Amino acid sequence: MKTIIVPTDFSETAYNAARYALQLATQLGAGRVLLYHAYELIVPIPDLPTAVPMVDIDELKGASLDGLNNMKNALAASAPAGVVLDGRAENHLLAANLDNVCREEGAEVVVMGITGGSQLEEILVGSNTVDVVKNSRFPVIVVPTGATFKPVRKIAFACNLRNVVETTPIGPLKGLLDLFKAELHVVNVSKDNKENEGALSKEGQQLDELLKAYAPQYHFLDGTNVVDAVTGFAEANGADLILIVPRKHGLFESIFKRSNSSKFAFHTTIPLLSIHQ
Repeated sequence: MKTIIVPTDFSETAYNAARYALQLATQLGAGRVLLYHAYELIVPIPDLPTAVPMVDIDELKGASLDGLNNMKNALAASAPAGVVLDGRAENHLLAANLDNVCREEGAEVVVMGITGGSQLEEILVGSNTVDVVKNSRFPVIVVPTGATFKPVRKIAFACNLRNVVETTPIGPLKGLLDLFKAELHVVNVSKDNKENEGALSKEGQQLDELLKAYAPQYHFLDGTNVVDAVTGFAEANGADLILIVPRKHGLFESIFKRSNSSKFAFHTTIPLLSIHQ
C-alpha cells in the first residue's frame, strides 16, 4: 500500500497540508496517509535555575497522541474512499528522523505545510519544513497556507541546465512523473538568456534525451531573480506544481544567505515539489 507522510504540529497550516495529501492520495494511487508528530523532549541544562519546570515524557507523548487522534477525527470526513488515515508519534527531531520513518512506513512522498509572511514568521514557522526540504532524501511537497488541492496536470521544473546528468535525480523524477501523468515544462532562467531562440544546449539535449518519454517543453527566461521568474511563469501558465532540485551550498552561504529552496517555499502560492539529487 502506497503511503504519504504528513508531518504535523497540529497548526491550521498542517491541517491544510493533510487535506491536500488526502486528495493527492487519489491521484497517486496511495491507500494511506500517515500523520506524523515528532515531539521533542527538552533536556534540562544544569546551569539553568532550578525553577525551570521539568518535562514529563509520558505527558508529552500523551498530548501528542491526543493531538493525532483529534486531527484524525477532524479530517475523517475529508478522506476519500479507500484511503486510510493513520497516526504516529515519536520523541525525535523531525528533520533528523523523517527519512527513517519514510523507509519504515514505505512512504513515497512527504507532504508538509508552510506559512509565508514576515521574515520572523518565516524563521519561526517555516524552519522545520525548510530543514526537511534541505535534508530529506525523499520527495517533499510543500503546501502553502491557503492552497487547495487541484489535480496535478502541469509541472514547472526549475532547471539551470548545468551538469544535468550528475545532478538531476532521473529515477525519482520519472517515478513521480509516471504517477502524476502531468505536462512537464522545463524553465531555465539566466541573465541575457541566449537560448530562447529555440536551440537546446548540449546539457539541455542530454536532459531532453533522459526525459523524452514525457515530451518536456522548454522555456528560456531572461532574469536575475530565479524565484520571481519561475513562480511568475508557473502562475501565468497555470502550473499545479513547481519542481526544484535543491543543491548543496557551502556552510557560510547556508548560514547567512537563504537558499532558493527556502525562497520558493515561502513566496510561492503554488505547491512546491522538492527532489534531491
